[in-house]
Amino acid sequence: MATHRFDPTFTERVIKAMGPKTSPRMRQIMTSLIRHVHDFARENELTVDEWMTGVNFINWAGKMSDAKRNEGQLLCDVIGLESLVDEITYKLAEDAADAPTATAILGPFFRADTPHRKNGDNIVTGVDDGEMVFMQGRVVDFATKKPLAGAVVEVWEASTNGLYEQQDPNQVEHNLRGKFTTDEEGRYYLYCLRPTPYPVPNDGPAGKLLELMDRHPFRPAHIHLLVTHEGYRPLTTQIFDRKDPYLVNDSVFAVKDSLIVDFVPRKDDPQAQLELTYDVKLVPDHVKTNGA
Repeated sequence: MATHRFDPTFTERVIKAMGPKTSPRMRQIMTSLIRHVHDFARENELTVDEWMTGVNFINWAGKMSDAKRNEGQLLCDVIGLESLVDEITYKLAEDAADAPTATAILGPFFRADTPHRKNGDNIVTGVDDGEMVFMQGRVVDFATKKPLAGAVVEVWEASTNGLYEQQDPNQVEHNLRGKFTTDEEGRYYLYCLRPTPYPVPNDGPAGKLLELMDRHPFRPAHIHLLVTHEGYRPLTTQIFDRKDPYLVNDSVFAVKDSLIVDFVPRKDDPQAQLELTYDVKLVPDHVKTNGA
């Protein structure tokens, strides 16, 4: 029995309009989506003006999105949807004695055209107010712990002014980005910046939504990683500076305890005063781990 004053048959008629060629998974998802969206509209007695505001928000995100910035994804991030979907997709037991490297959201500033660089290269150009870091690690098989030669470790981060290079006309193309291939010992190594916190951009709907919800826009300092190897599941993650004040209230809810890292002093290296070691454990395509 309907608990509202609107047409009690409407939602079911919309669901039943799907034809016989609808795939089972599409039918399941759309049935749930239609019910939830209709219930949301009825529960809040959504007006046409309010609904159109939402439509315009989505359209605004679409108009701002391109190969260098995904504003629709950022809009999902600030309501925690991408982090929730990430958890659902890659749920692992946090108390396991050993586990594959945890995942985190891709974020809206990924670029598919990031160039390959040699191990030991410096990805930093034109930044003179940051702390340089020698970053290194190994990529290994989660089950056997054997090193994975030929894995591609893609790294990207924002500059000290809080901007990724595609947001900033004063940064060179592909600044603070690079793809590195692991050697025979599974090692990758490079020079980068110690990351700094930055705000979600306020020039689009994601920033506007944060303002309307009276929330701060800051993301904790982090470095993005995308690690791939043939025969293994791709790993998308972020690593976070333990000393950052926004770890407990990331504006996109992406921080996980296992992704918090320590930058430590580095000696006898004129290129970097800090170092970071971060190993990655990849899962073969055929292995299942705690439902992941």
